[in-house]
Amino acid sequence: MIDIITVVVPHMLMAIAVWRLLHRDDLDNDPILPGRERGLMGRKGKQAIRGEGTPGA
Repeated sequence: MIDIITVVVPHMLMAIAVWRLLHRDDLDNDPILPGRERGLMGRKGKQAIRGEGTPGA
């Protein structure tokens, strides 16, 4: 029983940490890229998918 707990508890804690990291609002925002106030998922239209209007695209 103790062996199962020592395996499950750390994995559950890591899963919670990953879940919280993936749902952060600032995950999509890159301050280095100019002209991108919102991430790709927040934009509408084909421009966000193809990357038009971004340097080097």
